[in-house]
Amino acid sequence: MLSRLFKALAERYEDWRRREQAYRELSALDDRSLADIGISRSEIPYVLAHRVERAVPPAGAPIRGFRHAA
Repeated sequence: MLSRLFKALAERYEDWRRREQAYRELSALDDRSLADIGISRSEIPYVLAHRVERAVPPAGAPIRGFRHAA
């Protein structure tokens, strides 16, 4: 039981470290680069706090959520 606690704590720490690294990397991008990936500077904390697991669509399947330039 104690080993599960330590494992859970270690996983949470690693997850926090990954989010912190991602925050630093995203914050270092300019506004145009952020817009290219579909987020604004003010959305960085939200994006990192609400990670969305995206499934890879099968080959040839349409990609949902892709915005075409008008």
